[in-house]
Amino acid sequence: MEYTFKTKNTCSKEIRFELNGNVVTNVKFLGGGCPGNLQALPRLVEGLTVEDIEKKISGIICGMKGTSCADQLARAVLKAYQEEKAVKQ
Repeated sequence: MEYTFKTKNTCSKEIRFELNGNVVTNVKFLGGGCPGNLQALPRLVEGLTVEDIEKKISGIICGMKGTSCADQLARAVLKAYQEEKAVKQ
């Protein structure tokens, strides 16, 4: 299923991705940000589980923002996964 997450306190404004069970694919950052990071992050997390993404990139910060595109991605996939699990229960 495809998800859209509105980011907070980052240059990119939105993250879109697909979640199949707990596996994340087709990550796209939209609305700005550092081009290199926004190309690298999707490649690095392609096919990883929500848990793996959480462990690897949750809590990374950019400058004084208290978050980063990577951190927002970790939050986004966790939120989507939790919502998907709740619907199935």
